[in-house]
Amino acid sequence: MKQYQFFVKLVLGSIFIPAFCVAQQEKPQQNYSLFNPVPRAQMREMETDRPDVTESPYTVDAGHFQYETDLVRLIKEKSDLHNTSTVLINQANIKLGITGSTAIQVGFQTYGWQNEKEIATGSSLKSNGMGDVTLRVKQNIIGNNNGNFALALLPYVKLPTSKYDDESRFEGGLIVPMSYKLPGEWKLGWQVEVDRLKDLDQQAMHTELLQTLTISHPLSKGIDGIAETYYTYDFKAHQLSNYVNAAIQIEVAKDFKLDAGVNYGIQDIAAKHYFVGASYRH
Repeated sequence: MKQYQFFVKLVLGSIFIPAFCVAQQEKPQQNYSLFNPVPRAQMREMETDRPDVTESPYTVDAGHFQYETDLVRLIKEKSDLHNTSTVLINQANIKLGITGSTAIQVGFQTYGWQNEKEIATGSSLKSNGMGDVTLRVKQNIIGNNNGNFALALLPYVKLPTSKYDDESRFEGGLIVPMSYKLPGEWKLGWQVEVDRLKDLDQQAMHTELLQTLTISHPLSKGIDGIAETYYTYDFKAHQLSNYVNAAIQIEVAKDFKLDAGVNYGIQDIAAKHYFVGASYRH
């Protein structure tokens, strides 16, 4: 029960704390809402929460939606007991602008296939089906419409709806993404994240800290290169995992982008991710 109270307090606190920061929020889109959309000519530049781990602090314009997805993602994980391979198809995030600084998001895994192999015996357990559903609220605090610095709060709760992972549980956390526009079209991003997650080999839960640092720059017209590093720290196991990531994002057409990349765990126990994805805004 304590873990569910943690989720509720985290989400509610993260939603209402920004109310005290309203005076800092920019004015240009304050009169627009879900039912009074921002005119297309006044919409901000399209920003995505992918392909890097670092989330964007910018929200979707009021009255518009954005669809972001891993078309295909392969995940390799290793623990003391198991080697696990997971393939996710259409791991999507639907984002809807509610106000000039607030957006709600619904994430879901359309299909997942998992093969868990026991190291000691070599036996395998295979499963497949629909994955988990994640609910998120992004509240921009500063920098949504102008300035070089932006910051947001992004609380989330993951619902254990997975059919391929029988051990899925309620999880949640708070993400604080930030970005800074540097000279010469360079962009610097970083975030601090605290999560309450299920242990890999058992139903018990642990608290985990994640911190990222990412930098991006156009490689050519319509193509951005992204390099990132981040680490996670499991407070229960006192376990540190480091990652280096690389990705490219291509603007195929206005409000439509494709991307591909890898999130590579340096330690043997750190997960390896390989993915191809897409983003569309309307």
